[in-house]
Amino acid sequence: MSLGNKKIRVLIVDDSAVVRQTMSQILQSDPDIEIMATACDPYIAAKRIQSEVPDVITLDVEMPRMDGITFLKKIMTQHPIPVLILSSLTDEGSRTALKALEYGAVDVIAKPRLDTKQFIEDSKHRLIEAVKAAAHAKVVSRTPQMMRVEPKLSADAVIAKSSVSGGAPATEVVVAVGASTGGTEALRVFLEAMPTDCPGIVIVQHMPENFTKSFADRLNDICRISVKEAENGDQVRPGHALIAPGNKHTLLKRNGVNYYVEVKDGPLVNRHRPSVDVLFRSTARYAGSNAIGIIMTGMGDDGAKGLLEMKEAGAKTAAQDEATCVVYGMPKEAVKLGAADKILPLEKLAQFAVKPF
Repeated sequence: MSLGNKKIRVLIVDDSAVVRQTMSQILQSDPDIEIMATACDPYIAAKRIQSEVPDVITLDVEMPRMDGITFLKKIMTQHPIPVLILSSLTDEGSRTALKALEYGAVDVIAKPRLDTKQFIEDSKHRLIEAVKAAAHAKVVSRTPQMMRVEPKLSADAVIAKSSVSGGAPATEVVVAVGASTGGTEALRVFLEAMPTDCPGIVIVQHMPENFTKSFADRLNDICRISVKEAENGDQVRPGHALIAPGNKHTLLKRNGVNYYVEVKDGPLVNRHRPSVDVLFRSTARYAGSNAIGIIMTGMGDDGAKGLLEMKEAGAKTAAQDEATCVVYGMPKEAVKLGAADKILPLEKLAQFAVKPF
């Protein structure tokens, strides 16, 4: 997905020459992307931007002379450009990355490890998709393929589609939510609006491993409801939201009239783990008409087919509208399939989840 007939021009900012080289190789393996330049620190990057503005910047957080967060603030204040944050998979790295998202970064991607060959195999498509999503993202000013392509698997790889939906009547409604690029801010708005007696919520947000715990902890601090990273066997209860952990699929299951989550390994589905389609399919199977499905901002089509399966099982479904999406990809695909009962702005999705209309 290039910008019209133009290639997406990327500026890579990282103090590691190995990372700059690895990122360049990965991104240039896609015919729609070219590397405009690389820079070893923000000062060099700033000079480069003065003569030519990139479509997307990939930005390391920890760099000499000026850290990535400070540079991001300057970019978003003076000349907003879509920025992807490169972050290490540590607790401190994840907390810093969440701060970067609050300051206007489009998305967070895992920083290449020393075992670059395995990293390329595991993360190539995620990196390329993140850059393409960022290039088409709505960015606003803030105040203070050379290698083998892995098959794109469907939810069948994790859970078979069932011809029987709903099962025994449940005493509670359950809400399943899927989001990707732009979803961290959308989910904050959505969950902050939730009353303490809202239905139990299970969420898949495409994020790297370890980042989801910091994200859930942050939301738990600012929301009226309880928010936590899902653990295998966690019960889905009113007034609580569970966020699928990065690099693990999360499925809704039921035991009698009670819902719980299963957190498990498995292949990438729609090139994602966790996958929205996996959550939505399991919700269609085990909750049926007792469920509400919501698909939010994000690149690609993960969740579109699953939302349709939920609708066919009797669930109430909604898609975020184009005007309030950072990237109108996943909701658009769901709408094209006829999977959404309603197309709603972000600020009305919480109301829909509590009482579908």
